[in-house]
Amino acid sequence: MPLYEYFCKHCDGVFETIRQMSASSDPAPCPVCGKKAGRIPPTSFNARTMRDGYARAIPDRGTYWHLGKEVKKRISGKVRLNEHPELTKPKPPKVLSKGERAALADRREAERKEERRRVKEGGLRYIDRTKRLPKIGD
Repeated sequence: MPLYEYFCKHCDGVFETIRQMSASSDPAPCPVCGKKAGRIPPTSFNARTMRDGYARAIPDRGTYWHLGKEVKKRISGKVRLNEHPELTKPKPPKVLSKGERAALADRREAERKEERRRVKEGGLRYIDRTKRLPKIGD
């Protein structure tokens, strides 16, 4: 059954009532004062349409919802389960502290000195092709 709105002149109130369509234009009893109230046009309107396979409210803001949060674009491409690229930003890379940077620079300088000493003594030159940074504390 549809929902209709009524206005009571005696207590100056607006109320909603679910009634059959055949009785929609008949006066309804006011829940506050009990007197008869006349029907008025609806004060609010809610409509839905379909866009891209999803139910959309009218007017449509052009946004989507992901797990209860509003996002601007739908998911496209590979993502982790239940994550949206707009909501789960990648973690920033770890920034080394001043002491860690100094320790790493000292270690690299010691490796360069060792390499120069080895070459000076006639040993083979060691070339690290892995391009890995040495770990702090090794």
